[in-house]
Amino acid sequence: MKRLMSRVLVAATALSLAALVAPTTAAAQTGGTGPYPASYDTTLTLPDHTVYRPDTLPTDEKMPIVAWGNGACRADGTWFENILTEFASHGYLVIANGEPGGSGSTDADMLIDAVDWAIERNSRPWSDYYGKLDTDNIAVMGQSCGGLETMEVADDPRITTTVMWNSGLMSSWDKRLLDDLHAPIAYFIGGPEDIAYDNAMDDWSRLPADLPAFMGNLDVGHYGTFEEPNGGEFGRVGVEWLDWQLKGDPDARVQFAGPNCGLCQTEWDVQQKNLS
Repeated sequence: MKRLMSRVLVAATALSLAALVAPTTAAAQTGGTGPYPASYDTTLTLPDHTVYRPDTLPTDEKMPIVAWGNGACRADGTWFENILTEFASHGYLVIANGEPGGSGSTDADMLIDAVDWAIERNSRPWSDYYGKLDTDNIAVMGQSCGGLETMEVADDPRITTTVMWNSGLMSSWDKRLLDDLHAPIAYFIGGPEDIAYDNAMDDWSRLPADLPAFMGNLDVGHYGTFEEPNGGEFGRVGVEWLDWQLKGDPDARVQFAGPNCGLCQTEWDVQQKNLS
């Protein structure tokens, strides 16, 4: 029932947000800045998705899993190509809702389909991903309407961290989803001019008292920096958050935790809960 009712909200908001969420892929996408140059692919075993992965899979580390929901709940898995390629280049398997260049709408179940597929492929001896994925470390994230999809599935016990990009729950009914959060959450918002700002800040005030949480506002509006090569500043901080939450990198932790955190010293407006 929870997911069904939230899907109605997603469908109702997708049209209103579509005109506001329109990143364009920068021409100079390089495969990311990480140690594993990356690109995207598709597979018949996971229709209606786009898979971002290192061109050569790492042999020195297992790849955590990231499931992504697009802005406007749009079924175009390459709409956020720059930032998703950047994540993959740092040793992550990233699965976006929608086919490359696709159209139509997505739903929250597609995020779970992506997680299920990755876990299954990790267990199959004939799979390219056999034994290469870190199935104990999984992120779900989404931009704008894709963030609403993310919240629908964030109660899944397999989720290690939830990330909201330019997004916040829009109705008092769906605010109940916040009570079911169990994993550390990060909000990366585009400042007061971001159409999602008020909703995100209202979420922040309602989070469970003991939930580890980070709120970062950068004055870039609802479009963020997604159209920049490698996702720009959003790509940089997204990698840091993933490296801390999914790989336990202490250097990445310093960017977010404590009164003298790395982002605290920059143009980001930072709030923290339970991160010390």
